[in-house]
Amino acid sequence: MPSPSPEPETVPRPHLLVVEDEQDVLALIERYFGNHGFRVSTAADGAAMRAVIARESVDLVMLDLGLPREDGFELCRYLREHWHGAVIMVTGRSESVDRVVGLELGADDYVTKPFDLRELLARARSVLRRVAAPAEVPTNGELLVFAGYRLDTRTRTLIDARGADVALTAGEFDLLRVLLDHPNRVLSRDQLMGYLHGRDAGPYERAIDVQVGRLRRKIESDPAAPQLIKSVRGAGYLFTPRVQRR
Repeated sequence: MPSPSPEPETVPRPHLLVVEDEQDVLALIERYFGNHGFRVSTAADGAAMRAVIARESVDLVMLDLGLPREDGFELCRYLREHWHGAVIMVTGRSESVDRVVGLELGADDYVTKPFDLRELLARARSVLRRVAAPAEVPTNGELLVFAGYRLDTRTRTLIDARGADVALTAGEFDLLRVLLDHPNRVLSRDQLMGYLHGRDAGPYERAIDVQVGRLRRKIESDPAAPQLIKSVRGAGYLFTPRVQRR
């Protein structure tokens, strides 16, 4: 009697936590993402979000800005202090300053309501790809060394000269990687946005300034007088250190 065929291997579904107090929006996202290969959990407020994060492994939090009691800004700050996954801010506000503040607090991307579900799905997949250890990195360029730091592109970790881990968000890692790939070359905001997102910055090009500022606070000895990531007036940014690939 022939042996039974082995069960096919299953790929774990990415786990999305949607933090949203509008039940119709919550149900819409849950159904759509569930039909596109995601495992979806939901939370209507910060307390419920914390409970899910505490008991389960979550890959991506989709966080509404206008929540009761604690707004999305407060919760994003909490996530960046206590959790290391990816965050997409979903906001009904059109002001660019809200998006900039969201990025300042560590959100990896932002979407404005009313949103297109296909775009939201594409943004979520893009952020998760950036967080995952990249399979496309050449084997001879997995460790990038600069100014006493070591960036391991396989594990997406940054180690400083003392051997301590420097925690980076997905957006900060991607920005640093672009700068390391283009040392001693002035990159405009449009070029950086293109490398990072593959789309125009539109009216939100200041998002790049925000991300550069956050990255400077983590790698510069004096962020107020940066020596590694220099501003070039009217042109963009220049990454000055020598980069070694190992």
